[in-house]
Amino acid sequence: MTTFKVGNVTIRRIEEVLELGYPPEFMLVGFDPAMLARHPVAADSRFYDKASGRSWSSIHSWLLEIDGKKILIDTCSGNGKARALPIFQRFHMLDLPYLDNLADAGVSPEDIDIVFCTHLHIDHVGWNTRRDGDNWVPTFPNARYIFGRGEYEHWTGDGKGPVVFPDNAAVIDDSVAPIADAGMMELINAGEEIVPGLRVEAAPGHTMDQLIVKYDSDDGSFVISADVLHHPVQVYEPFITSRFCEYPDLAEKTRRDLLAYCADRDALLLPMHFGAPHAGRVARTSTGYEFVPEAADEAPASLKMMRS
Repeated sequence: MTTFKVGNVTIRRIEEVLELGYPPEFMLVGFDPAMLARHPVAADSRFYDKASGRSWSSIHSWLLEIDGKKILIDTCSGNGKARALPIFQRFHMLDLPYLDNLADAGVSPEDIDIVFCTHLHIDHVGWNTRRDGDNWVPTFPNARYIFGRGEYEHWTGDGKGPVVFPDNAAVIDDSVAPIADAGMMELINAGEEIVPGLRVEAAPGHTMDQLIVKYDSDDGSFVISADVLHHPVQVYEPFITSRFCEYPDLAEKTRRDLLAYCADRDALLLPMHFGAPHAGRVARTSTGYEFVPEAADEAPASLKMMRS
């Protein structure tokens, strides 16, 4: 299990699945295969499988332990959820050992104090709830569930989320609304802290109100980057954006700001979808930035080829 220590925070990766996902030319707008020759780290077998022409994609949570609190950042896709639309087939009626992987970290659902979702897309909120008979109930019964205020409003009421990305609407119904109905939801604004020392900042573009998580101390810094980045090639070529970004131009600006922050602070970058070792540093070069994977040992818990 991947584990990092930054300041007084222990960080562990809780895997849902590590898979050969979309070909990069499908997932990444602006990608050119020649980029892999120019940027060997991005073409490394940990991030790209030459035989299949697909990128390795991880879906995981980051589990933080800070000041006696256990905080789960993003909750992956979830099991048993109907995602029958063609673009979401990879998430349809999953049966993956996510809770077993959490148990392998010595943590039960009842132990989680806080769940924070960086944004409310399908692969970041799914384990917020689990099936109980005909109902979806909170998976983490003792947790405070924290969502960004703007992000929540983006997807509910008169928000524009269902207009710009209608396929995500069912996700709100089964993985977000039950939390609000249970009275367990809290809303937070950019600039506020989840707990002392752990703050959220605006990272618009992938969704208008996406938030990232930052920690700064004299003993080190890290940033959990939500979906600002999907693949290491974007460190080298920041203009490349995900096809699922709602506002691509804004997403590029956010990405460049994040890379500058990581390079200037030597902050550990903790993305949500990079292949092993799933985290690293950003270093400046004469032409931009490079990605330096962080040393970690991990035996993947669940490998699969994405269903096409």
